Amino acid sequence: TNAAKGHGKAGKKSKKARAEDGAEGEAAVPAVRLFSRDGAAVAEEVPNAAAWQDGAVLHIGDARYRVERNPPALTELRLPRSLLAGFPVCPKVSAEFAAPQHCLFRWFREQRPADGGDAAGEAWVETAAAERVFTPSNALVGLRLKLRCTPGDGEQRYGPAREVESSGPVEAGPGACTFDARHLYTKKVCGHGSVRAVSYNILADTYAQTEFSRTVLYPYCAPYALEIDYRQNLLKKELAGYSADLICLQEVDKSVFVDSLAPALDAFGLEGLFRIKEKQHEGLATFYRRDKFSLLSQHDIAFSEALLSEPLHKELCEQLAKYPLVQEKVLQRSSVLQASVLQSTTDPSRKLCVANTHLYWHPKGGNIRLIQIAVAMSHIKHVACDLYPRIPIIFCGDFNSTPSSGTYSFISSGGIAEDHEDWVSNGEEERCSMSLSHPFKLLSACGEPAYTNYVGGFHGCLDYIFIDRNALEVEQVIPLPSHEEITTHQALPSVSHPSDHIALICDLKWK
Repeated sequence: TNAAKGHGKAGKKSKKARAEDGAEGEAAVPAVRLFSRDGAAVAEEVPNAAAWQDGAVLHIGDARYRVERNPPALTELRLPRSLLAGFPVCPKVSAEFAAPQHCLFRWFREQRPADGGDAAGEAWVETAAAERVFTPSNALVGLRLKLRCTPGDGEQRYGPAREVESSGPVEAGPGACTFDARHLYTKKVCGHGSVRAVSYNILADTYAQTEFSRTVLYPYCAPYALEIDYRQNLLKKELAGYSADLICLQEVDKSVFVDSLAPALDAFGLEGLFRIKEKQHEGLATFYRRDKFSLLSQHDIAFSEALLSEPLHKELCEQLAKYPLVQEKVLQRSSVLQASVLQSTTDPSRKLCVANTHLYWHPKGGNIRLIQIAVAMSHIKHVACDLYPRIPIIFCGDFNSTPSSGTYSFISSGGIAEDHEDWVSNGEEERCSMSLSHPFKLLSACGEPAYTNYVGGFHGCLDYIFIDRNALEVEQVIPLPSHEEITTHQALPSVSHPSDHIALICDLKWK
């Protein structure tokens, strides 16, 4: 192209200059030919898609260029902003024609001046680690890290390597964390007849970083421990250490899912699905272990939208229309439900409907939550009874409902009466009475702990993993941290716990 441009410029010269140049301008355009791998010339009318084959050779004048078709290439390589000793460093790796599990990783640490490096610390020393995830030891505190990644496609083809250096040095970790003792129960992934499920509200950055949170909600928490980068370190170590098959998370910031959790959990063998709440920057995430499950289908809904548009909620919608004040509140909420159908990779006859939600939070919103859960149960019934007849369900989430609430009673008993006190949870003028039912036999797998949420002004049990008691049974519940651990730093979150909620973890087995 540039040769031809040069030739075009020559055409604009004065006649005298052209005459002086003579025929040199003509000769300056080199011959361009493409030859296939076996040396045959490729005809000019062959379309590009067919012409450019791997191993072809492009001739431009005397120069020769070997053609590589779709070579593995990195499009993004990033290290987290915060690095803590003893906590896994999970790079974000995006590639074309390559997969992170086929890439080669080499980790380097900065050389201390005492090691013989120059004072500016420009020299790097390779560490023994050659894995995608690297956990720096205490010996690396104060030093920066560098990662060199070579993209590969699994067929022994490798592309050009890229390097990335950490923006800051490795810092000291917080010491003992609330989840360390729990990891002793979850060192190994459980067998193929069992499923380890986790449900966890991880506290969205959107809510942790407000002035209100720092001064009113969590005044006891050190400001640096509320920072998203710090909390992500704790969270990734905590989740990775549970060796779970299913993880349902609530209050997941979109950027946290994309840049932090999905790449980290991908490195530990988990595939992630995300559903954002329409008006917020946070939502739900469901992760499943790749070698145990494959995804058959997704059936996510926003409650308010489904209530208005799906025929299956027509009757509920008509009943709700009699209570315009409540109806308006229900329709204003942006709460969503994730419903994913998974299939066992070892026994295709085993399918599971995994549901995940985060209900409306307000203490006086019991009636709103009842409507939301009624929509959720109808939708889950549609998926697990109509679309996939008789498949078991696991329903996780932050239900913002204690065991004494109407919502908990409705889920576990299968019905709620129209005179239940929760229908008047926000006063007589917002009463809405209806009787509801669902066909499932559900059990709270982790029972009714004293609390799953522990902040300065409140503690109570709000989170549950409900299971289909006809198809699944509880093998073990991983004990929650002790009250002493939770209150070491007064309440949650803290320097040793990343959220104001506590993760629920249980091992389930098929009946």
